[in-house]
Amino acid sequence: MSQLMILSMLVFFGLTVPISVSIGLSSLAGIAAGENLPWLVVAQQLYAALDKYPLVAIPFFILAGNLMEAGGISERMVDFAKSVVGGVQGGLAVTCVLTCMIFAAVAGSSVATTFAVGAILIPAMVRHGYPAPFAASLQASAAELGVIIPPSIPMILYAVSTDTSTGELFIGGVVPGILIGVALMGYVWFYARRNGYGKQDGDGRLPLWPACRRAWLALLMPVIILGGIYGGVFTPTEASVVAVVYALAVGMIIYRSITFATLSATLGRSVVSTAAIMFIIANAGVFSFLLNRAGIPGALGAWLGTLFSDQFTFLLGVNAALFLIGMFIETSAAIVVLAPLLLPVATAFGVDPVHFGIIMVVNLALGMITPPFGVNLFAACSIAKVSLEQLVRPLLPFVGVVVACLMLITYVPDLTLALRDLVYR
Repeated sequence: MSQLMILSMLVFFGLTVPISVSIGLSSLAGIAAGENLPWLVVAQQLYAALDKYPLVAIPFFILAGNLMEAGGISERMVDFAKSVVGGVQGGLAVTCVLTCMIFAAVAGSSVATTFAVGAILIPAMVRHGYPAPFAASLQASAAELGVIIPPSIPMILYAVSTDTSTGELFIGGVVPGILIGVALMGYVWFYARRNGYGKQDGDGRLPLWPACRRAWLALLMPVIILGGIYGGVFTPTEASVVAVVYALAVGMIIYRSITFATLSATLGRSVVSTAAIMFIIANAGVFSFLLNRAGIPGALGAWLGTLFSDQFTFLLGVNAALFLIGMFIETSAAIVVLAPLLLPVATAFGVDPVHFGIIMVVNLALGMITPPFGVNLFAACSIAKVSLEQLVRPLLPFVGVVVACLMLITYVPDLTLALRDLVYR
């Protein structure tokens, strides 16, 4: 049964059937060819996969990110970031990374970050002389921070799939997210100076105090969300609702950028995005149930135990495998299917569940900026009006920077666990 499921899923992928549908159809094939399981089990597992309280945060964080874009919050974040770092050569490119870091602290989605920030900064970088493929590659790579810096939708999925603390995962992602953000800022600053780009990046830049005064409500949003979570005021799930209420109040009442027509369109986009993710989770739940029933996790653990002799080689092998998987499978689906299979093996090798979760999220997030199915790339291409082929060459250094950071995160656990231990232990 399990062999047929995996084989049929790969065939469906090869036929370019949508990932969620491929997972669901391969599950049906497994039930049809396997033991005498009633078809009712499909409905039961579809419901069970979604009947988890932390998943409530996903639609609210998606809606919060869309409201921030529609309400002018992201625009004010860009102006503030530009006032901080935009005065140096290459400052506009650095602004892109810094804005993504700030936006990520609320949105939890890389695609939302790509559209919200990229719609403003990609055209601005092109006007200042940056090549459009470089600007699009930078935006796609920086937007990856949307799922690494908490709150993060993939972290919520990992927590639900493995019974790991969402709060611990969130705080574990802070330092790795900052590390990747700083590394990207360092690279784009060096690139701009070496190639002579960004000499007029300070044009139109607001002074720090006026920019801060104009954006203080926008900047207060991540402080409230993250401060409330880590201060124990509300749970990560409750924080998603607070983010929506705050973004809606600021966008409609204070900035007055959100009208009822805008709100209707924003709600529509959020519903579509939520439905797509939830459909993946539901189908992956059936798939995981059947694999667990067939004893695949135990067999996989035994096989990996003979293949790898220590923690170092295991993590290296897992990183290589996840990097390849992330190129072809959507991040949410990969986490929901693979996390329950790999975590028991990782803990057997002495890897902390939170540390392993951050490794998985960072690694699979690379799939968002690697062809052929990098969703951030397609979003950035649509904004910059360039082809995917034009992005490949300027994209490679960004992938290299993130991979180098991933190796540090993998083999220096304190980057993930020191802050977690300080807060929770």
